[in-house]
Amino acid sequence: MPARWQPAVLDSREPGGWVLAHCQQHFLADSNGVLFPREWLKRQDLPILAEHGLGYFAGDPIYLLELQQPVELVGCSWQGLRQLMLQGDAGTFKMLGFASQIGTWARQHRFCGSCAGPMQPVAGERAMHCPICAIQHYPRLSPSMIVLVTRGDEILLARSPRFNQGVYSTLAGFVEAGESVEDCVAREVFEEVGLQVHNLQYVASQGWPFPHSLMLGFHAEYAAGEIVMQAEEIEDARWFALDDLPLLPPSSSISRYLIDLYLARRSGLPEPVLPG
Repeated sequence: MPARWQPAVLDSREPGGWVLAHCQQHFLADSNGVLFPREWLKRQDLPILAEHGLGYFAGDPIYLLELQQPVELVGCSWQGLRQLMLQGDAGTFKMLGFASQIGTWARQHRFCGSCAGPMQPVAGERAMHCPICAIQHYPRLSPSMIVLVTRGDEILLARSPRFNQGVYSTLAGFVEAGESVEDCVAREVFEEVGLQVHNLQYVASQGWPFPHSLMLGFHAEYAAGEIVMQAEEIEDARWFALDDLPLLPPSSSISRYLIDLYLARRSGLPEPVLPG
């Protein structure tokens, strides 16, 4: 059974515990993994920007060191968050995803955006406070939609130029100011592939730390139109038969969950469980 991850606000002035070292969505790792004895790692010559108490993993207190830049330590290497997502279990990925989002927030909110004064952490709360103009900033969350569009025994999948070779996925996009998520689904599908959809159904959500998205997953049915790919955003988009699918995203992603759920429902098989 995967180790349990429990977020909590821990006082970084307290000694002990384990620590993650993070920089730009990469974590320091050695042969034992990404967790290091906290007091030992802090004694190394590290360019620390911020330290935050994250919570508990398998009952142990976990802290984060956000570094100015990656540094080399004997026996250690830096591993990307996407790489770790493919290697670890759901509990580990939830911890690392949370840590990466807190590290990104800490890096980007060292100074006040209104008066440029130095920000200070708020005791007992996950917030940064400006003592000059009293503004508080909480960890950023960017709502996004992700949708599986279907047409009977076909599903719409597309490739971004950023994807790994051969991988196709569902469509996704950020919710704009003043827009409902349902409006975002219709707009993004039309913008990216020129299709109209209807019968939207919310399915599930997943925190997606690249860098701080909340993916709201939908299923939608094809209504009208022919595929017209958005330049620079979509490299290829096609209708795929359910028995002839391309390479798909990793099983830990909500994109893969939306696909597997539809396949299970069409075939009468047990429904999958969204990791995490």
